[in-house]
Amino acid sequence: MKRAGMILEGGGTRGVFTAGVLDYFMEQKLYLPYVIGVSAGACNAVDYVSHQPGRMKTCTIDFLEAGSYVGLKYLVRNHSLFNMDLIFDVFPNKIIPFDYDTYFSSGQTCILTATNCLTGKAAYLTEDRDRARLMTVCRASSSLPVVSPMVEVDGIPMLDGGVADSIPIRKALYDGVKKNIVILTRQEGYRKPPARKSLRIARIMYQKYPYLIRAIKNRAYYYNRTMELLEELESRGRVFVIRPQVPVVKNTEDDVAVLTAFYNHGYEYAEDIFSKAVSYLGWDPDKSS
Repeated sequence: MKRAGMILEGGGTRGVFTAGVLDYFMEQKLYLPYVIGVSAGACNAVDYVSHQPGRMKTCTIDFLEAGSYVGLKYLVRNHSLFNMDLIFDVFPNKIIPFDYDTYFSSGQTCILTATNCLTGKAAYLTEDRDRARLMTVCRASSSLPVVSPMVEVDGIPMLDGGVADSIPIRKALYDGVKKNIVILTRQEGYRKPPARKSLRIARIMYQKYPYLIRAIKNRAYYYNRTMELLEELESRGRVFVIRPQVPVVKNTEDDVAVLTAFYNHGYEYAEDIFSKAVSYLGWDPDKSS
């Protein structure tokens, strides 16, 4: 298990599928030593490493019953489609406490992927002491271009990691991780269409960031190449891919019933395939902590 990893795709509120999968894994005490997440996958990653099953569900589903955190009112008021202050400050530090102590002492490697707006390349970020910086990195990884403002991390403007590296399997392999579980938020066979409308807007908004514009333009191409790589590795038994088996929800879904059903699908599917995942990993639950 020393070279086993979890790779978590983003997808906005589609991330509740991943939350369901991880909640079941956490209940079974399956904690892999290497975790890398992107966007909503980064949010799932930190909750996994802080060993808090149910926290992501509380943030993304249960809280909707009290008041939505997504919508045009936030875009108008805060220049972001999501209420980022609520998600990355009020939630973790006040309403739905994040277990920083467990996170920092877990012994797991947790990498959060953002996009460097100056270079257009992926930034693979970690934090093992500073609470505020950890949440800033999460926020940067989750800040969608066009509908969210840039977030400065260490003085560098950053945006959603999915722009540069939506599914960082190559990073995990480069880091020497031999056994990878990849949790996707799209169904089998999905391919991303080229950016059109968002690219036109990006060219106006990001004139000072030509490499970011290029990354947005090329995102679909690299995403689809990564999907081809994953499918090839999966066919050879080199990765274990978990993906939705039902129609996916939209990335800004705010219907509690719809999100709950998608979360439950993730949880129940994880239960169904758990023995296969354990066999792939060679994991012995009797030796787990």
